[in-house]
Order: sequence, then C-alpha cells, then structure tokens
Amino acid sequence: MISQRLEELGIELPEVAAPVAAYIPAKRTGNEVRTSGQLPFINGALPAAGKVGADVSQDEAQALARQCALNALEAAAAVVDLEEIRGVTHVTGFVASAPEFTGQPGVVNGASEVLGEIFGQAGAHTRSAVGVAVLPLDAPVEVEVTFAL
Repeated sequence: MISQRLEELGIELPEVAAPVAAYIPAKRTGNEVRTSGQLPFINGALPAAGKVGADVSQDEAQALARQCALNALEAAAAVVDLEEIRGVTHVTGFVASAPEFTGQPGVVNGASEVLGEIFGQAGAHTRSAVGVAVLPLDAPVEVEVTFAL
C-alpha cells in the first residue's frame, strides 16, 4: 500500500498546488494518470528561483526535483485513490539551466529516486531530462509524471 510506504519513509504529501494558468494539475485517462508540470512548491511558495548552475546548485535543484515528484504524486492522488496508483511509467524533468550547465540528468534524479523509494521496482520509468532557458515563476525545475493504475 502506497500510504503505508509513505509513512515508512516519513514522507507527508503536500497539498496540491493551485494551477498558475489555464490547466488542471492531473487527469486520468484509461489506466494512467498524467500530471501537469509540477513546480517545487512547499506550502504554496517556491523555496528557490533562478538558473541551476548559477543561482541554484545541482544538489539544491535535485532536492527541488524530489519535491516536484511528491507534488505530482499528490496531484495524481487528488483525481484517483492513492492506493490505485501502481507505479510510474514516465517522468519528464525540465531544468532552468545556466548556459554552461549540463547536469540535467543528475537534477532529475531527485524525482526518479524518490519515486523509486516509494514504488520500488514499479517506480522504474522512462525519462527525459531537458535543459531550458526559463520556467514559470523563475522556478529552477519542473517535473511531470505519468502514473500507472
């Protein structure tokens, strides 16, 4: 059970962040729930802003990607029962990067690793880690997740 695993890990899911534009946080389609890109909100605020490799370290960004993944799980749990979620099929991570920064995969590992901790082998997923010039609200990272039901 996912809720039991979260408790074992000491993870408390955050409240679903309100959309910052015209979209919904997550949508069920068939046997999947796909989330919109989740920013690393904590209690409704971004804990950091700017470019990874300039304003934000890779380690800080990796922790922010972890938060994005937890926000995505909560967004999914808002449209289906948490216990219906069986695993992860795909993760896309966007990293607002300084021009010389090339560690996007390491940053997005923050999301992949926490999903692996939660779901075990069912957390194994395909993934894209993309460097971008800027993200909404000047967030350093954004993650979207597709969950299997």
